[in-house]
Amino acid sequence: MLKKVGIFLAVTAWISLSEFIRNSFLLRDFWVEHYQAMGQVFPEAPVNGAVWGIWTMVYTLVIIELSKHRNWAITSVWAWVLAFPMMWLVIGNLGVLPWGILPFALPLSMLETVVAVLIIKKSGVFA
Repeated sequence: MLKKVGIFLAVTAWISLSEFIRNSFLLRDFWVEHYQAMGQVFPEAPVNGAVWGIWTMVYTLVIIELSKHRNWAITSVWAWVLAFPMMWLVIGNLGVLPWGILPFALPLSMLETVVAVLIIKKSGVFA
C-alpha cells in the first residue's frame, strides 16, 4: 500500500511540475495576453493552483486505472485524449483558450502523459 501511495505521489508531482513549467513559464505570455485581450486577468491565485492540484490527482487516478487494463501505448493515448483534447475543446468553446499555445502544448502534454504512464507501468504496483 505504501508503495502505491508513493507512486501516486510521484506521478502527481511529475504532472504538477510539467503543468507548472508549461503554463507558468513557457506559455505564460500566451495566457496573460489572451486574458488581457478579453479584459480579464489570468487566474493565478492560490485557489486556482489548488483546483489544478485536484485535476492532477484525478488525472493520475485515471491513468492508474487505464494502466491496469492496457499496455503503455494505449494507456498513454487514451489518458491524453481524455484529459487534454477534451479540456481544450471545452475551454476553446468558452473562448478562453489561446489557440497559439497548441503547437507547444500538444507535444509537451503528450510527453507529460507518456512519462506518467511509464512511471506507473515500470513500478508494477498497479498491475
